[in-house]
Amino acid sequence: MTESTDPTAAAPDPAAAPPPYGTPAPGGGVPAPAMAGAPLTPMAGPADGPIGKVRSTGTCILLTIVTLGFYTWYWYYKTHDEMKQHTGNGIGGPIALVLAIIVSIVMPFLNSNEVGGLYARKGLQKPVTAATGLWFLLLGWFFLVGAIVWFVKTNGALNEYWKSQGAAA
Repeated sequence: MTESTDPTAAAPDPAAAPPPYGTPAPGGGVPAPAMAGAPLTPMAGPADGPIGKVRSTGTCILLTIVTLGFYTWYWYYKTHDEMKQHTGNGIGGPIALVLAIIVSIVMPFLNSNEVGGLYARKGLQKPVTAATGLWFLLLGWFFLVGAIVWFVKTNGALNEYWKSQGAAA
């Protein structure tokens, strides 16, 4: 195979320094991307997916009591599924359900972290974080109080986020 060369083109000068990084090569071309030291700008993420459902905190607590705690599995599944469909990020419903059944103690931390991530993705301050899950770990008689405080904070923040995205209350 033979290469065709343009006899009128000047040969590159091997002693010449290459152009500074980020500038186009002589004769056009695509400029190189900025590298270390360049300020980062937020990337536009994918378009938001479907908006989740606003769930009454009182109703969720009542359903948890009536179903002897089984409603929490449904709640973890649905909330994580909705967050994943909305953002494309997170563990999603099926994994949340498996974790809720097998290692339920991690769920308050994961759930609060993902709810906070919804806010962070929009450039807002996180109302709840993984640390909010620590409320769930209060022991003794305060366990129930801690679990309720955690749930009120996390479900409330999730509901407020969905409402801010246009969900009906």
